[in-house]
Amino acid sequence: MKRIYFDYAAAAPVDPRVVEAMTPYLTEIMGNPSSVYTEGRQAIREIQNARQQVAELIRANSDDIVFTSGATESNNLALLGAAFNQKVPKKHIITSVIEHVSVLDPCKFLETQGFELTYLPVDNEGLVDPNEVLNAVNDDTLFISVMYANNEIGTIQPIPEIGKIANEKGILFHVDAVDTLGQIPIDVEAAHIDLMSLSANTIYGPRGVAALYIKNIKKRRIQPLFHGGGQERNYRSGSENVPGIIGFGAAAEIAKKEMESESQRLRGLRDKLIVEILTHIPKTALNGHRTKRLPANANIRFNYIEGESLVLSLDMEGFAVATGSACTSKTLEPSHVLTAIGLPHEEAHGSLQFTLGRWTTEEEIYRLLEVLPDIIKRLRMMSPLTPPDLLEE
Repeated sequence: MKRIYFDYAAAAPVDPRVVEAMTPYLTEIMGNPSSVYTEGRQAIREIQNARQQVAELIRANSDDIVFTSGATESNNLALLGAAFNQKVPKKHIITSVIEHVSVLDPCKFLETQGFELTYLPVDNEGLVDPNEVLNAVNDDTLFISVMYANNEIGTIQPIPEIGKIANEKGILFHVDAVDTLGQIPIDVEAAHIDLMSLSANTIYGPRGVAALYIKNIKKRRIQPLFHGGGQERNYRSGSENVPGIIGFGAAAEIAKKEMESESQRLRGLRDKLIVEILTHIPKTALNGHRTKRLPANANIRFNYIEGESLVLSLDMEGFAVATGSACTSKTLEPSHVLTAIGLPHEEAHGSLQFTLGRWTTEEEIYRLLEVLPDIIKRLRMMSPLTPPDLLEE
């Protein structure tokens, strides 16, 4: 039985074209970028080329890209680096209740260090209201951190509007764009973004490499987390992951060329999946905004069923799907994102997250739609929560 993968948000396969670009630097060219001999100079040239490729994908200056080991490090570098690098100390931070844990946990840590946090609510579609942002700002506000699009429900935030508020108030604006990169156009200047976290794996690059965009990097507006060799202009000491960085650059170049057509294709598959499920399976609903959502994301709740049972049942039929963020899947608590949009625990527990990708086909969507109704019916028959009239349908 061929496995069908619908969890691209958790981990995407590396594009063969990316592997091809990386391979010489895994097997043949071994130079350390800090070395002055030929191989070292070649490595640093390739890193600079990758920096340019990543920058072009977000319409940024290549000098403002710092490579890191992952999205979690990028988020921590942005938040902790900004918090602890102040000539005139400010202690107020604004974020949203639906951020990724790699933003929320550093924020919770900062609360233990004397910082005041404002956690903005979202509406029932997962949107942050820019007016709520404006109302939360005060003279002590250091930075605002709002993700570009939610990694679980796919809702795209009004980032340019929030960025305009931050810019007018002279406040740093950090955006976690890890799950947005390569799916919709990003322009850091137009959106007034000061710090932005990115990752290679979400655009079919290798794992273990990411980046942080730092606007006007020479102004030294954040403090490094690591100290050592001074790589990445002292923002991220440690020998560079040359093959990974080259792979990130190659993935960014491919995404830049193919994003428009690929996003249109995925949007069509996503809409087909959503419409068919909501039309043919009763007591289901879409989580997140219907149109302001990532092209590859469909998060759907199935009443009267536990999501874990659905995941296991689909796994037995050859499908890989998720109930929420991979970073929090080990907890039995419902998704903090789904409870934040107002879902009671039992409905949040009954939600599935389908994320499509570059190798998703229409045939795979149809295959899922063939098996899903029977699985739902069987699980509902086993559930004591299912109303009798629904079982008779």
